[in-house]
Amino acid sequence: MGNLEKLKGIFKRAIDAGASDLHIVPNEIPVLRVDGNLRKLEGEEVLSPSESESLIALTLRPEYLERLKSEKEVDFSFNFDGSRVRANIYFEMGNVAASFRFIPGEVKSFEELGLPPIIQEFGNKEQGLLIVTGPTGHGKSTTIAALIEYINNQFARHIVTVEDPVEYVFKNKKSIISQREYGTDTLSFSRALRSALREDPDVVFVGEMRDIDTFEAVLTIAETGHLVLTTLHTNSASQTPQRIIDIFPKNQQTQVRQQLANVLSGVVSQRLIQRASGKGRILACEIMVANAAIRNLIREDKTHQIQSVVQTSASEGMITLDKVLADYVSRGEITLEEALQWTSDPKQFKQMVF
Repeated sequence: MGNLEKLKGIFKRAIDAGASDLHIVPNEIPVLRVDGNLRKLEGEEVLSPSESESLIALTLRPEYLERLKSEKEVDFSFNFDGSRVRANIYFEMGNVAASFRFIPGEVKSFEELGLPPIIQEFGNKEQGLLIVTGPTGHGKSTTIAALIEYINNQFARHIVTVEDPVEYVFKNKKSIISQREYGTDTLSFSRALRSALREDPDVVFVGEMRDIDTFEAVLTIAETGHLVLTTLHTNSASQTPQRIIDIFPKNQQTQVRQQLANVLSGVVSQRLIQRASGKGRILACEIMVANAAIRNLIREDKTHQIQSVVQTSASEGMITLDKVLADYVSRGEITLEEALQWTSDPKQFKQMVF
């Protein structure tokens, strides 16, 4: 069997197993992540450094290979057998290794993903900033994709995405969607965001807020009357405004608080939790809607009080992660032990459940 056939076989077995990720690293059997857990791919042998490098090299176009040599890591995406694959190729201990993430060819609906209906309401807005947060691998991109597809089906809008790399690929329906990938369609993430305002957008999706330039661009685009969707790594919805403010130097934070208070629509913080049955994971979403009280707390530098507003604003669609977890435990969807791994206050959480 040649290397290409071997790689295709590994990819196909990973997809058939329902893996979200595949890791090819030297001196190891290929490793899958299924339902959040790592496991070795049965029936495969340990790959030597030269074998793993030869397999990984088959995924690299010449320009990516050059970037890998010069920068020691590269991100890109490609299609495989109806699935989209996001790749990160990197060096470890002087050898080439890779992580591949498998992205379904079809964008799932809100109902299929189990997303709260209020998230759909964010897509009905013509302006504002929606941030989806959570750990890596917990479905942030999938939630954003569902929202973009909802807008695509419902409204005639120009949606511009700036991604590194492009994950879900959309087909134009009522909307037109321009997807720009760093390294392929633009050589500068921040320049692509500045250019977005000259591309007559209605909606802008920024793959991830990664540095101060990106944060500034996101706030500016939202301030100029556009709907901006983006992702960020934070532990909770209520912590997210302060996390953004803290990125900026002290002398800019007062201005940033004003900007953020003016444009923020809401924050969705999500986790994928192992089901009690052991079969698959269930989505848990913490929802913060930027109402007048939360906007005032951001402006007045009292973001530590936001969690209390979220806890007491269920009528506006807000809910804490702990409340969602407690509901799942009471319904037998997840175990108490699993829930305790994700709650920020185990002692208080046990009181909620019991």
